[in-house]
Amino acid sequence: MFDEIKPHLVELRKRLAISVASLIVMFFVMFYFHEAILEWIVEPLNVALLEVGKKSLHAAEGMVTTNQVGGAFFVALKVSFFAAIVGSLPIILSQIWAFVAPALYANEKKMVIPFILGGTIMFTIGVLFAYYIVTPFGFDFLITFGSFKFTPLINIEDYVGFFTKIMFGFGIAFELPVFAYFLALLGMVDDRQMREFFKYAVVIIFIVAALLTPPDVLTQLLMAGPLVILYGVSILIVKMVNPAPPLEEESEDDEDVNLLDELKAINKDSE
Repeated sequence: MFDEIKPHLVELRKRLAISVASLIVMFFVMFYFHEAILEWIVEPLNVALLEVGKKSLHAAEGMVTTNQVGGAFFVALKVSFFAAIVGSLPIILSQIWAFVAPALYANEKKMVIPFILGGTIMFTIGVLFAYYIVTPFGFDFLITFGSFKFTPLINIEDYVGFFTKIMFGFGIAFELPVFAYFLALLGMVDDRQMREFFKYAVVIIFIVAALLTPPDVLTQLLMAGPLVILYGVSILIVKMVNPAPPLEEESEDDEDVNLLDELKAINKDSE
């Protein structure tokens, strides 16, 4: 058994090595630009802190701080790694496809470019949606709430970790139509299965939104709402790629299977 899976393990190791190598190279590139990246990341926070100064007459304007020795350096590493993952995403997706491609038909292998482009574009859209739509509402509410009594001193290490979690959460969530398309292409899912799973998907979506977003209802809805819409879009995509057979055909197929089973049983009894 091990001899059968050994070639697959060797191939998997190769694809992982290429992905990790691209990630390391991209990390050093992004580290060179880490100041500009960090400025982009902190911008929504600075805007929210500025609002504190405008709305609060009794508290000082908030500020971003660090309470660790070398905190700025570790933050630079974190933002560089975050940017490196985004920058090397096309290569990582291409390696995923290269690992799966041997099991595909010739016409399915031609979908490598749409897979890479679609995955990269949807991940980017998710990140931009989180940055320009979700974080302004979430940070404005969370930071300004209670600022008339307390001065917000935001730890930069905590903020960067919190920010990257939201960005990755939205980026991965927006990959749903892409993965649904290719699962349908492989015949692993059809539109009827996705429709029947919809009520469970809504529950899962709201649980994920609660885990990945700040603890306020508005931000959770800003994540859950688009995800529900994307799930509906995924159903339409799957219906075009791998529509479920009509129920009548399925019942006829079941009858044929039952008839064959009965014939086999009769032959076995006669023997």
